Amino acid sequence: MDGEQQQEAAAEPTLSPDAQGDDPKDDSDITPNISDADALKILLEMKMKKRQKKPSLPSTVTELATEEGSKVYVVGTAHFSDSSKRDVVKTIQEVQPDVVVVELCQYRVSMLKMDERTLLKEAKEINLEKLQQAIKQNGLMSGLMQMLLLKVSAHITEQLGMAPGGEFREAFKEASRVPFCKFHLGDRPIPVTFKRAIAALSFWQKVKLAWGLCFLSDPISKDDVEKCKQKDLLEQMMAEMIGEFPDLHRTIVSERDIYLTYMLKQAAKRTELPRASEAEPRRCVPSVVVGVVGMGHVPGIEKNWNTDLNIQEIMSVPPPSATSKILKLVIKATVFGLVGYGCYQVGKRTVRFILSLPIAQNYLQKLADIKPQP
Repeated sequence: MDGEQQQEAAAEPTLSPDAQGDDPKDDSDITPNISDADALKILLEMKMKKRQKKPSLPSTVTELATEEGSKVYVVGTAHFSDSSKRDVVKTIQEVQPDVVVVELCQYRVSMLKMDERTLLKEAKEINLEKLQQAIKQNGLMSGLMQMLLLKVSAHITEQLGMAPGGEFREAFKEASRVPFCKFHLGDRPIPVTFKRAIAALSFWQKVKLAWGLCFLSDPISKDDVEKCKQKDLLEQMMAEMIGEFPDLHRTIVSERDIYLTYMLKQAAKRTELPRASEAEPRRCVPSVVVGVVGMGHVPGIEKNWNTDLNIQEIMSVPPPSATSKILKLVIKATVFGLVGYGCYQVGKRTVRFILSLPIAQNYLQKLADIKPQP
């Protein structure tokens, strides 16, 4: 499917030395002359040996199953929580998944490879360049909405001194330690979400929401984050602000619940065991999948799990309304007007300054003294 192809990570995690196990005896069994077939068999046996039949999982994990026998472990996280990072690591180590799916799209995948310090700095800095990039990528209204939501995230980042998405980075690192484990991006592309969200609001609803986002300043403590373990902090704050806008809640939360569920079900299809050569027969077995999503999405995923899903409708972007077109023209006219007025004022002051200089006044006096020829 197109959605699945779009969301699969560009760089699949590769097997790291850590994936070879903690027991030194494991390494001694692998000789330099081992064949590819034997190496694959050993790695697969090691993975199956580590995979717990009755895994000890955190309380934030919800277990789901498919008709084909695949198992999906959904880890509900708070995006600014150290405890969530530990939950993700423990779950992946216990179940040794075939696929790890995270609540990210290709437009946010860069956070997986950035260190905590860089991310903290990036999250706090919202400048004109970022605004221009957001508008270019998503359009005027959607770009402005994205920047306002980034402001919410930056507010939490500044209050807690913690960069968002730590659980996704931990999932990416831990997946790379599991043999034959794939890493998928499971969230709907953010431009689609913002454009659908903007289209769902009336002009005054957009103004009201923007006002609320602009003046967000309530202090947040780390205890607040852990208290929100049953409902993701960022999504809870957004839910409070958009509670009076049912259509906005539908596009930002409910539709993404459907998309995340669809991607988890795609990842949970029967998986083909690795083969050393094309001559070997194909063998498919039920998959084990770990999903890492915000806690607020877990009830929606459970609700949609046994439903036949079609994501074509929620992937479409409605054309801009007449109000949006008029507003866009007004904003552009205002910007150009302010730029023109600014240039006029700067030019006027510059001329006045030049004329006030002694050398300019002397030159003008000489010109005035010149008498015209009869």
